[in-house]
Amino acid sequence: MYLMPDIDYENVKQENVINNKEVEKVSARIKKEATVKENNDIQKELEMTMEQAKENAERQIKKSDVIQKSSTILKDMVNVISQKNIENNLESAIMKEELTKEVVDVYLVGKIDREIYKCVTEDIVTDEVVITENQIKHIKDRHPNDYERFSKYFPEILREPDYIIEANKPNTAVILKEISDNGEKFQTVLRICTTDDPKGYKNSIITFLNISDKRWIRYLRTKKILYKRE
Repeated sequence: MYLMPDIDYENVKQENVINNKEVEKVSARIKKEATVKENNDIQKELEMTMEQAKENAERQIKKSDVIQKSSTILKDMVNVISQKNIENNLESAIMKEELTKEVVDVYLVGKIDREIYKCVTEDIVTDEVVITENQIKHIKDRHPNDYERFSKYFPEILREPDYIIEANKPNTAVILKEISDNGEKFQTVLRICTTDDPKGYKNSIITFLNISDKRWIRYLRTKKILYKRE
């Protein structure tokens, strides 16, 4: 007959309790370690994300600086080009003006007696009188047919004026002349060249027209007479 050994069930029960507690401790430790590891991984991932965001922000800032510097350089280049264009246009305009002055046709039409015209100014550089193509056009436009019909009298009008009356501009003579051949009366405005004018300038006819007896009389009555031919 086989006899069962005596078992102390109370001790077994206590050992099981102890083993269970050990298991719980180990399990808690494992869970804690897992949680710490997971937190560390999350922290590292967060740090990497923050570092990447920082690098991206720095790249954007650098890119913005480059764009701003490029924009400033471009504006400076545009300003330089604009200023250069202005200077070139101004230089071109000056050259055109000088060229225009050089090619303007000028015609010698007579001479003046300086003693007579001293009533206007004593500062008379030359006795020669010219008329420009522009002034001829002006006379033809304002006083049709006068230039074509009467410009041949310029030498006589300038040399022997009947009257010189005061003009409303300095160094300017208003000449009145009656031509004895036909009884026609003329008004001529002459700009006298002085030492204040550019070198090479001459006395110049500004305008010329055939006037009526009524205007002739009105001029002599209302204007200051500087010279009268005896």
